[in-house]
Amino acid sequence: MSRNKLLLVLLGSSLLGGCAADYLNNYDTMTLASGDSQKANQLLQTVDPYNPASNNTKIEGDGARSMAVVQKYKLLPASPPPPNITVNVGNSGVVTTQ
Repeated sequence: MSRNKLLLVLLGSSLLGGCAADYLNNYDTMTLASGDSQKANQLLQTVDPYNPASNNTKIEGDGARSMAVVQKYKLLPASPPPPNITVNVGNSGVVTTQ
């Protein structure tokens, strides 16, 4: 067999061997997504899965009330008075600061 024919045979067998490797990578195992085929088939057969009210683009609301809520969150709340701190100083008694 000449050298060119040998190279051609080796090249052809390596190309076909690469195709067979993918074919042989099939596994007989279960995946985490398997086991819910009935629910999947039901969802595929659903004619209109969306809520009919989702087509309503008119959002009902009161503008004055919404503005009052926004203004309430924009204003800083009044800070509460500082708490009384009680310190025990040895045997001399209790000192309270404000």
